[in-house]
Amino acid sequence: MNTETQNHGGARAGAGRKKNSGKFKENTKVIRVPASLVDTVKSTLEVYKSQLKSDVVVSLPADNTADITTPIFTSRVQAGFPSPADDHLEGRLDLNKYLIHHREATFFVRAQGESMLGAGIHPGDILVVDKSLIAKSGKIVIAVVDGEFTVKRLHKYKGNITLKAENPEFDDIVISEGSELIIWGVVTSVIHQYA
Repeated sequence: MNTETQNHGGARAGAGRKKNSGKFKENTKVIRVPASLVDTVKSTLEVYKSQLKSDVVVSLPADNTADITTPIFTSRVQAGFPSPADDHLEGRLDLNKYLIHHREATFFVRAQGESMLGAGIHPGDILVVDKSLIAKSGKIVIAVVDGEFTVKRLHKYKGNITLKAENPEFDDIVISEGSELIIWGVVTSVIHQYA
């Protein structure tokens, strides 16, 4: 009979990967993937990882939208004291036509983080982005800086480019020589839900 204590193998207290500590900041699971899809899965995970660091999550294109109209009334809504309501129907409002001006070049992204609070962009808001517009100084843009997505206000001055945060808690991004900057599009609208 062997009376030696075993010093290896088996579960040990405190051993193993800590919860939410990996590169994805959440639990992971081992799966079997067909060999033909390994590169696709790795590429998808790299995109996902880069979005975890960014202010935006790339979302849906706007090219397959249904036409749905809702009533719009001529009376204005006062933010102060209430006034008698008019029953005058001005017409019908199609949010697709109101928000999307170039259907083939428009896509949506969901905002993350708080760097653009001063511009009225909150975490979870959906941004309407038009790729066909010229990114002029002062416009809010979706950009990729050195492989990471961000939403910031574009400033061009004397050949220098800065992506400005709209929250003093966050630093601006100064595009230096050697940095890679790709402007994906101009933010044209923000969809913010209160409930």
